[in-house]
Amino acid sequence: MNTIPFITVEGPIGVGKTSLGKLLSEHFQYYLLKEIVEENPFLGKFYENIDEWSFQTEMFFLCNRYKQLNDINAHYLSKKIPVIADYHIMKNLIFAKRSLQEKELSKYVRIYDVLKEDLPTPNIIIYLHASLETIIKRIKKRDRDIEKNISSLYLEQLSSDYNDVMKDFQKRHPHIPVLTFSGDTLDFVQNKEDLKIIIAKIKDTLNIGAYTNESEK
Repeated sequence: MNTIPFITVEGPIGVGKTSLGKLLSEHFQYYLLKEIVEENPFLGKFYENIDEWSFQTEMFFLCNRYKQLNDINAHYLSKKIPVIADYHIMKNLIFAKRSLQEKELSKYVRIYDVLKEDLPTPNIIIYLHASLETIIKRIKKRDRDIEKNISSLYLEQLSSDYNDVMKDFQKRHPHIPVLTFSGDTLDFVQNKEDLKIIIAKIKDTLNIGAYTNESEK
């Protein structure tokens, strides 16, 4: 593939997106774009009362991700510098459709459609999924204060939403490879062999050797 690699890692809360993005960035020596999470001033309140704080929370995320993606397009991709991001802009709709009321969702979607028009499009998506048990275990392990009030039902619903959206995405965008990996069977943080499986699949899919300065770690 001749285009500059722009890889995004997606999946539900706690599945390991940021950890994998960091490991891949270190291996390929690509710029890592990390989403803003804990900086969202509404997130803690959102997990305590979704109905009350959903619109403010989702708008904060949308505006920040829009700014981040515009910046990496201007400062990295346009200068032929490969990028790995630990999110795809599509996640905004996944969360918004789960948490917003119909009237607010309608407003949100209109804003989303306008903002995403000129954003860069990834040429590969890595989709991580895992069982609810694994996700809860990992959320507890990272021990973020703002995530202590997340309900199991909300996490389960999000996982289901992600599965549906990724299936639909593959149908609508067959030219963008989606590489799917299970967090239940692969521990890419603790097991280097598991990480090598993912790295090999990425290299095979995008033929990105010309754009990498790979680490021997």
